[in-house]
Amino acid sequence: MLRPVVAGLDGSRESLAAAYWAAREALRRGLPLRLVHAWEGLPDTAGGADLPEVRVPQSRARRMLRDTVAQLTESYPGLDLSGEQVHRQPGPALLDEAEDAELLVIGSQGLGAVGGFVLGSVAMATAVHAERPVVLVRAGETAESEHLPDVSGRPSTRTAHRDVAVAVDTDGPCDDLLDFAFRAAELRRAPLRVVHAWHVPLTHGLPDARTRGSFRQEAERELAALLEPWRQKFPAVYVAETLHEGRPAHVLPRAVSGSGLLAVGRRRKYPVIAHAGPVAHALVHHVTRPVVLVPHD
Repeated sequence: MLRPVVAGLDGSRESLAAAYWAAREALRRGLPLRLVHAWEGLPDTAGGADLPEVRVPQSRARRMLRDTVAQLTESYPGLDLSGEQVHRQPGPALLDEAEDAELLVIGSQGLGAVGGFVLGSVAMATAVHAERPVVLVRAGETAESEHLPDVSGRPSTRTAHRDVAVAVDTDGPCDDLLDFAFRAAELRRAPLRVVHAWHVPLTHGLPDARTRGSFRQEAERELAALLEPWRQKFPAVYVAETLHEGRPAHVLPRAVSGSGLLAVGRRRKYPVIAHAGPVAHALVHHVTRPVVLVPHD
């Protein structure tokens, strides 16, 4: 059975952008799309639905979900699409949905007009606890945003896709992250920009040019060795390796500028607290394009 792409919906601009991004990604992957609107304001019983304070927001919520399904169906007629409302807190509801999903797509900021859904910390808490990749999408993301501008500089969907960027750490395993990034680039027929930050440890004091050059060469060797089996597995993907000197949380947000999608690892050692790790946290908060957090050990 195919795992669906799941998108959380609340009617906010962020969640609508996430739903449209999820629709395009589902089509690229040949997967169904499932829209989920989770809200505790839905009545537990049929009797609760008769209360005026429940009827109006419930009607708005149903109309929002129905209208979004209709709009996506019109925009993407080949999409296998379904939508459902659930009476639960958004975070736990989406974590359950993510268990059976190929990936979960949610808005990265915003408070929904219908009951509220992803207000910063809720989105991050969901992202760092999910066992599947989670894509965070900001308001304003469009189909044109995924592509390079045309020759006149105007947005277009007829041009090549922007590259996929992936931030890697060579000190630990990152197979799940690289598998996601290479597949995303392959699906888009886009280049893959692999970014890696290195620095000379403080124990070396103030390094001279020779020391810095030695550490950079070692970083280049480690990165090349890490990527070699993936280059062989995905020979059609053009890979550009870029190394930057400095602390990852400081240099990587600027290093991935201009990409259409950023993939970054999220270590499972952090789920006790709602934190993705310092590097992922910095990228999520400073990168304006869709960011996918890929859990790994």
